[in-house]
Amino acid sequence: MGEAEAPPSPAVMSRSVFYDGCPGCAMERKLESSKGIPYKEFIFVGITTIASSLPISSLFPFLYFMIEDLHVAKKEQDIGLYAGFLGASYMVGRCFASLFWGVVADRIGRKPIIKFSILSVVIFNTLFGLSVRYWMAIATRFLLGALNGMLAPIKAYSIEVCRPEHQALGLSIVSTGWGIGLVVGPAIGGYFAQVTV
Repeated sequence: MGEAEAPPSPAVMSRSVFYDGCPGCAMERKLESSKGIPYKEFIFVGITTIASSLPISSLFPFLYFMIEDLHVAKKEQDIGLYAGFLGASYMVGRCFASLFWGVVADRIGRKPIIKFSILSVVIFNTLFGLSVRYWMAIATRFLLGALNGMLAPIKAYSIEVCRPEHQALGLSIVSTGWGIGLVVGPAIGGYFAQVTV
């Protein structure tokens, strides 16, 4: 009688198949060929995470002076109320748009969303600094939060660019960059709070 054919060995079954023109296949091929830590990608992750967290906290040291200079508060006791609305407007914008940016990043890719978010941070932080009315400051902070959909895609990117044994390092770089931005932001804001020209 004929012998049954032996099942393929695990080494043969685990071989990856790559297709030309497939971005996911290119990333998998790169991960299989490189065994070390992807330093270049991790530096990018760290810098972009810092850039995303700086706008959150950098305004708090000068916020009181800004509200005072905008002459929106009738009494000095009201400055805290207006400062609270201005400080919260970033996170309100982020709250409304975070789900949207996650869906868009899944559809068109993470890199375009990260690039767009970096551009929006530069533009709307600059416009916030040039605000001469309270409503302009609120609008630019809200748009800065709404158009900065970087955090979820950068976490996913930090996992995708490295092998499984380095994924914890990638996520810790995101957390560390976030913490650095939240610490350095108030220092920068405090330094430039009352610059004498």
